[in-house]
Amino acid sequence: MTVEDLAVLCQSGDKSAWEELYKIYKPRVLKIARRFFLCGGESEDLVQEGMCGLYSAVNGYRSGGGSFFAYADRCIRNRIVDTVKKSGADRHSALNNFLPIFEIGEKCTTGESPEDEVIMREDRRELLLKMSKNLSSLEFKAFEMYTEGMTMSEISSALGKTAKSVDNALNRAKNKLQKLISEED
Repeated sequence: MTVEDLAVLCQSGDKSAWEELYKIYKPRVLKIARRFFLCGGESEDLVQEGMCGLYSAVNGYRSGGGSFFAYADRCIRNRIVDTVKKSGADRHSALNNFLPIFEIGEKCTTGESPEDEVIMREDRRELLLKMSKNLSSLEFKAFEMYTEGMTMSEISSALGKTAKSVDNALNRAKNKLQKLISEED
């Protein structure tokens, strides 16, 4: 059964078709989402937005209108990009600067005390904010992908840049970050 067939079945309310389509597209959504940074959010938020994009693609797809894969890919990507753009808007600053509160009985993911985890999250958020203010968009994206373990060729193809320009962006980012760290000391 093709993804086009699954999409049509999903439109008629077939839950097993949706589950199958979800399994097929989850790795793709993860791959698209990890290329972006959501100010004040978690990477899982972008994955969720990507899945909403997949849902929109299923509802908007018309059989015989072309490749569902290409249509879904565009819907997923557009949903994630829109979310990232909206997160940077001033009207969302209160949401971007929130502090997550642990639910009663929820355990910390690091094994540290809740206070230590909150401090670690604040430090990470502060570092990411400084990085986004001091690095260009290319430098920030390249550095983020590099720290996620992507290779130079993967980063250059993901960003649509030459390996040399990605290497230069990474070097600039490293120099700027070293300067920021040394200024704090």
